[in-house]
Amino acid sequence: MSQPTILILASGKGERFIASGGTGSKLQALLAGKPVLERTLDAVRASGLPWHLEDAGHEGMGDSIAAAVRATRNAAGWLVLPADLPLVQPGSLQAVAAALPGNDVVLPHYRGQRGHPVGFSANCREALLALKGPQGAALVVRARAALQPVAQLELDDAGIVTDIDTVQDLAQAERLEMLYLRLRDAP
Repeated sequence: MSQPTILILASGKGERFIASGGTGSKLQALLAGKPVLERTLDAVRASGLPWHLEDAGHEGMGDSIAAAVRATRNAAGWLVLPADLPLVQPGSLQAVAAALPGNDVVLPHYRGQRGHPVGFSANCREALLALKGPQGAALVVRARAALQPVAQLELDDAGIVTDIDTVQDLAQAERLEMLYLRLRDAP
């Protein structure tokens, strides 16, 4: 069976980031010396899963998801990943993909907090293609949950809930990244 495709959503305007004092695109803001988007793409590439970067200027997240699904219409499923999650671990992406067979929707969580990427099977294709506006795929998740339980996947990865919306979020992500590096390099 083929693997689902990661949809990296990079179409947002980043208005909250600028309002919080940031300059320019939050996806180009440096996190430990590397742009946020590049850190996210590094994790995606390291996962070994197929992926698609959706960075055309769309009105809302729903429009971005629909465009990305249209571009990858024949995929076995999709993992919807906002591009502003630079600390997501490749293993978390693989875990959501591995949980997708047999489930229409996989919702990852970190310590009870819902995160990304959210996994969708090919059974959700038409519903995802119909998305519009700012709501993202929440309507698809609710519709599927009304039909059958959706898979809940607890992951030990703060990166699935560490998104960069403000300058303060960027500073917090920088602290987490430094902590990860110290833990990884500790004897």
